[in-house]
Amino acid sequence: MIKNKIVLIGGGLLLAIVMGWLFASFMLFNAPQPKTEKVELFTIALKTNEPEIINKLLKQGLIKNTWAFNLVLTIKGKHNTIEPGGYYLSKGMNAWQIIDRLSLGPEMKWVVIPEGLRKEEIGEILTKTFGWNQQDIDDWNNKYTRMEYDYIEGVYFPDTYLIPTAEKNFEVAQRMINRFNEKFAPYFDKFAEKDIMWTTGLRLASVIQREAAGKEDMPLIAGILWNRLDKDMKLEVDATVQYARGKTEGGWWVPIKPEDKEIDSPYNTYMYKGIPPHPIANPGLEAIEAVLNPEETACLYYLHDNNRRIHCAKTYQEHLSNIDKYLK
Repeated sequence: MIKNKIVLIGGGLLLAIVMGWLFASFMLFNAPQPKTEKVELFTIALKTNEPEIINKLLKQGLIKNTWAFNLVLTIKGKHNTIEPGGYYLSKGMNAWQIIDRLSLGPEMKWVVIPEGLRKEEIGEILTKTFGWNQQDIDDWNNKYTRMEYDYIEGVYFPDTYLIPTAEKNFEVAQRMINRFNEKFAPYFDKFAEKDIMWTTGLRLASVIQREAAGKEDMPLIAGILWNRLDKDMKLEVDATVQYARGKTEGGWWVPIKPEDKEIDSPYNTYMYKGIPPHPIANPGLEAIEAVLNPEETACLYYLHDNNRRIHCAKTYQEHLSNIDKYLK
């Protein structure tokens, strides 16, 4: 009898422990604040790994326990499927609901715009990210980025954006213009102090951005281009011809051919003097700084060798020598 009582008591204790563990585990999966309906933005940065995402969910109070959340990820087969971006979540959602919502994809997506792209290239990135149709991309290229003369090109600021998936193309254009106005604000007065129109500075910055092999080149290229302008020379810059030529089978910026220099366009600086009528790309701040602070140089010509190192020359004859030395 005593032995039976011990077995019963032991069994009862074991059952109680198991039931307690199951109840505790259930509580770990439950919503942190079951009665709330308030939603909040949860952002996942680019290149964030899964443990970092889960720890952020815990820190933001959206889940109760990382172990429980990992277990649900395993059960649902959702490990390493959560995309970077912005999600609207609630502390009233349990672990299962949180994972279901994350699995649908972000409501805000990251868009990375590198320096030196023309607006059509930016449109291609946006089309790929948001699934724009042909009308959307046509409106971006020809309507919403042409609403103001000075904002046709060059003001779609290169940066990393978190953009709602429901945002319209004209709203995206305005978002990038707003970012440009924010970043460029200190430069309006700087250009005015040097008696340079900001639009002129931006146009020249876009040329420098496309011509430089890196930010280290920019002040020297700026100095050379200012020298040419001061001497009333043609700029004769390949990047302006690439812009005038447009997209080819190889892309937007493939090297020009001799016949490309005959393209009759105000952007062709082999044919026409001065800076193109609009920027040829969307430059970064380093290129803008270079326009304001060019390197003092007597050079009028430059080239990049096969290792992307820049070499400048004071005379055309020296430039020809550099071509023989570095490019042949």
